[in-house]
Amino acid sequence: MVELQIAARGIHNQRVLAAMLEIPRHLFIPPPYDRAAYEDNPLSIGSGQTISQPYMVAKMTELLALTPQSRVLEIGTGSGYQAAVLAELAADVVSVERFSHLAEAARQTLEALEYGNVTVVVGDGSLGWPERAPYDGIIVTAAAPALPPSLRSQLAPGGRLVCPVGSRDLQQLKVLVRGPEDRFAEHDSIRCMFVPLVGREGWSA
Repeated sequence: MVELQIAARGIHNQRVLAAMLEIPRHLFIPPPYDRAAYEDNPLSIGSGQTISQPYMVAKMTELLALTPQSRVLEIGTGSGYQAAVLAELAADVVSVERFSHLAEAARQTLEALEYGNVTVVVGDGSLGWPERAPYDGIIVTAAAPALPPSLRSQLAPGGRLVCPVGSRDLQQLKVLVRGPEDRFAEHDSIRCMFVPLVGREGWSA
């Protein structure tokens, strides 16, 4: 998976590649979909939610440019797989999920794999998690109609926000960097398709 679907498509960050080699992706996916765990496709995890394709996980993670000291906020825990990747690369991860049963399942999987630097919470991810802000990286694994203002405000200076933005059917991956004096620089990455970010600063249900 890592060699043919990720590295061969242009992901060169060695820490990201090593993390994805380390993590047993199939443990984050319910049957019968776990049989396709290492294929380069999104897979259903229930409640209309998906686990992103491996390439997209790698691409978004690489765009965050994390260090071992980074503090990261993930919006949309889902299965917990992306949180595990982040936990391999950063010091501390907070992951927000709106479905309590998905949050609990992800928490159990992450605990079983001994990821003690991940905190899974239930809430409106479009509002972030201000209790632990600011964050060096914020990753949104659902599609927003625009970059949520609450997430922008929770970025640390020099921090990066990676978020799919667009319609419900097609989005552009956006990267927002917070510079000095609260100046923000934004650029576009690849096109993508994610489930909607539902919340006060996202889509209505």
